Amino acid sequence: MFRVKAVMLDLDGTLINSAPEIASAINLMLADLNRPVLPAKQVESYIGEGAAVLIKRCLNSQLDISRLNDEPDAILFAQAEKLFFAYYANNVTDSKPYDGVVEGLQALRNKGLKLACVTNKPEKFTLSLLQKSGLAEFFEIVVSGDSLPKKKPDPMQLQHICAKLDVHTFEAMLVGDSETDIAAAHAAGCFIVTVPYGYNQGRPIDESTVDAMIEDLTELVSQDLITVLL
Repeated sequence: MFRVKAVMLDLDGTLINSAPEIASAINLMLADLNRPVLPAKQVESYIGEGAAVLIKRCLNSQLDISRLNDEPDAILFAQAEKLFFAYYANNVTDSKPYDGVVEGLQALRNKGLKLACVTNKPEKFTLSLLQKSGLAEFFEIVVSGDSLPKKKPDPMQLQHICAKLDVHTFEAMLVGDSETDIAAAHAAGCFIVTVPYGYNQGRPIDESTVDAMIEDLTELVSQDLITVLL
């Protein structure tokens, strides 16, 4: 059983299944740039480290995999980013929560836990998505990818949230879906619990690197995995 005061939750791939809408916007961007569109699963494998990394990887997708994170031409990148943001603004709120998310958040809040959302997604997309999906009401604080100078896997976002909620990092848990979340939690000194259905660059989570794995958010309460630290 984890004794904590706060639970921080990743957004894309943990709370919300946003990959279909992201892939659609990316492929409209690529088509406008006269580049080959990509399978949705390939785009999904690039999600998790913010919009800039996603766009960069999609622009480099025809290169050798070792060059996936190369910096593209600055003018091309600026054009691609503008196109992606425009297309994604049109469908971002179409994404839906995963099964068990609303029930899980309600159960965690009913236990008296402080809840926060932490994501590498830009704030303008994060807030509109949380509002449209009905999840915004659960969170005392939301920290997006452009809220602070650094984002996951750096621990800054988690440390900031804990400071705002007046809890120590060792009194907090992060629930996420990727190695990015795991690295951030380890660096911050938080517990890390993962779900298996999200976006981890197409790889399964290494169980040895996490404190627990759950099938969906409701298990934190239904399996008595968490209690409030008084």
